[in-house]
Amino acid sequence: MDPVTLALPQEPAGGVAGWAADLVDAMGGPGAGLAIALENLFPPLPSEVILPLTGFAAGQGAVSLASALFWTTLGSVAGADALYWIGMLFGRERMHALWARLPLVRASDLERTEAWFARHGTKAVLLGRMVPIFRSLISVPAGLERMPLPVFLGLTALGSLAWNSVLVLAGYWLGDQWDTVGTYVGLLSKVVLLLVLTAIALYVVVRFRSRNPRAQHRRVS
Repeated sequence: MDPVTLALPQEPAGGVAGWAADLVDAMGGPGAGLAIALENLFPPLPSEVILPLTGFAAGQGAVSLASALFWTTLGSVAGADALYWIGMLFGRERMHALWARLPLVRASDLERTEAWFARHGTKAVLLGRMVPIFRSLISVPAGLERMPLPVFLGLTALGSLAWNSVLVLAGYWLGDQWDTVGTYVGLLSKVVLLLVLTAIALYVVVRFRSRNPRAQHRRVS
């Protein structure tokens, strides 16, 4: 098959889409997989750009649709596996030692988090692969808690295949309008990030008030 050059009229040549398009042009499906593996390790690289672009490439014949889904899922699993081993090597003892030095937190908070992950870790890993931002982060606590590696890889593959399929197929069907996918998924990512930051802010406020005797005295008065 003759090489196919992807047309990206709405994306600057030096942007993420141009970089991903170059990888797919040069390497085909493995290039898309490499881009997604790097996206897992460096979340600022947006999957909402890379995956629809890969679907668009499949629509233009640069790569088959089956190859696009296989390699992007393999790349997701490879990137998640690297983060899993980072969590595994860092270890629970170091995490507890680091946690003990942080302000406004207690050891019991971490213990409750570990207990929650022990009960719901499989669902967290599976569904977390479909949630922006948490797609990468969920791999680290899985390693910290030493989730069995075959279970982790299997759940990661299933969750990644579901997420990747939605975005790759959207780019495949939308054709040269593939970039509209990124607009909506990017908005979802911002909403998730805002909710997380709000939850953190509320947590800090509650912790600060619980440790501030004056605030407690005012509440009693």
